Amino acid sequence: MKIRHKYLNQLIAFRDKSPIKVITGVRRCGKSSLLELFEKHLLSEGVPKESIIKMNLESLEFDSIRDYKLLHDYIKAKQKPEIPTYILLDEIQHVPQWERAINSLRLDKFNDIYITGSNAWLLSSELSTLLSGRYVEIKMLPLSYREFLDFNDYAQNGDTDRYFSEFLQRGGFPGITELKEHPSTIGPFLSGIYNTIIMKDVVQRGSVRDPALLESVVRFLASNIGNLISTKKISDYLTSSARKTSSETIDNYIQSLEKAFIIYRARRFDVKGKQHLKTNEKFYFIDTGIRNELVGHRNDDYGYILENIVYFELIRRGFEVSVGKIDAFEVDFIATKPNKVMYIQVTATMLSEETKERELRPLQKIPDYHERLVLTMDRTPITDYSGIRILYIPEFLLDDFIE
Repeated sequence: MKIRHKYLNQLIAFRDKSPIKVITGVRRCGKSSLLELFEKHLLSEGVPKESIIKMNLESLEFDSIRDYKLLHDYIKAKQKPEIPTYILLDEIQHVPQWERAINSLRLDKFNDIYITGSNAWLLSSELSTLLSGRYVEIKMLPLSYREFLDFNDYAQNGDTDRYFSEFLQRGGFPGITELKEHPSTIGPFLSGIYNTIIMKDVVQRGSVRDPALLESVVRFLASNIGNLISTKKISDYLTSSARKTSSETIDNYIQSLEKAFIIYRARRFDVKGKQHLKTNEKFYFIDTGIRNELVGHRNDDYGYILENIVYFELIRRGFEVSVGKIDAFEVDFIATKPNKVMYIQVTATMLSEETKERELRPLQKIPDYHERLVLTMDRTPITDYSGIRILYIPEFLLDDFIE
């Protein structure tokens, strides 16, 4: 089993610390494998097998445990008094009111608790109230480009064009690695993940009354990644296509999709006014493979797909990501951390003078001195335009100098 060091190291760093470790992320992104890797790490460190209680609540083995009291009693019966116990609970959202069991188990100083879930309802207001300040969230994403190369045993200095094209087309769900010798199975695999997310984490959990309308919303968002849109724009488009709806309904559906981790939102930020704007936002799809399966891989979408990949790489590296507005111009991304700010443009190419002007001018107008980058698929010896760095996108994805 391949090791996802970034996430495993986070769990190891929090081992034997009091906060509950809450691992969240879209279905099939590797949460169960992470718990398995952590269990192997504990065993390799000399932790006795009987001191680890691991449960996958999607398994039929635990199908009878659908009550928080039963969950609590099952774990307590497995424990030995006053002996440190590692409690690893996978897909815990299948147990109603599970947070009450976890809150009780937390009170035992010998318990070290790790839980996973496939939607943001896991961190609902009730859980936050019960466990306020007592949990840490570890947010998992599908494979990065670096992990994609590792999982497929591709050399980082190998056929970059082919590998990167494959990553753009198929996306980063870990399970695809096992299917690469049978390409015809990849589409059905991705469709299966998507359908499970929509049915279990959006329709059922979000009490969606019109699944067909939801499907139309998802496809609209998938077709418009990287474009500034609003709920009214989506509503007007669907109404013009004989799917009468309202902005409120669309907004509710989008929030449910966000909670299922299938789409992510980037708000607009006024660089001069130093505030987020209330109108028009961008949305990005959790995985380009699923997105392409929904709407196809069209040549005119290439730049937006690159933008999608860069957005999630910035999220992986711990940045908060917004879309920049500077006068009448747009900056693709403002990436911020407490001690770092970067302004970033993403473009397939900037070899023509017209494109170069379009990409550089917004960055040149910014009145501060934070780092500015243009990320492109051009291979060019030019790496700087008056202080604006130019980087080849696969190089940006593989190097750690931007953290």
